[in-house]
Amino acid sequence: MPKDMEVVEMILERVLQNTGALLEICLVKHGRQYEAALFIEKKYKPGPPLPRPLEAPAGQATHWMGVRPKVGLSEEETDKILYEVNGLNALHRIQMKDDWGHLLDTV
Repeated sequence: MPKDMEVVEMILERVLQNTGALLEICLVKHGRQYEAALFIEKKYKPGPPLPRPLEAPAGQATHWMGVRPKVGLSEEETDKILYEVNGLNALHRIQMKDDWGHLLDTV
């Protein structure tokens, strides 16, 4: 987990279907802003600060988080994550900056 990241609370917890591993998505303070962070078996997994839409949704999964592994999220789970993260940023009048992945686009 990055040094400037602090876990505030857990937003979502479930067991992954294919591996049986425990998935936790937590609300974290990263620098000045609040984000969602992915943890599998209590270990931080890097990825975008908010869920990303799947290019080709399959079954109930409409969004994803994480890089390796990439975890599918339902629309309901995504809405809950966005509500928590955006709500806390709005409460503290923080304009969230999400530039995850833009470095890859410029290379």
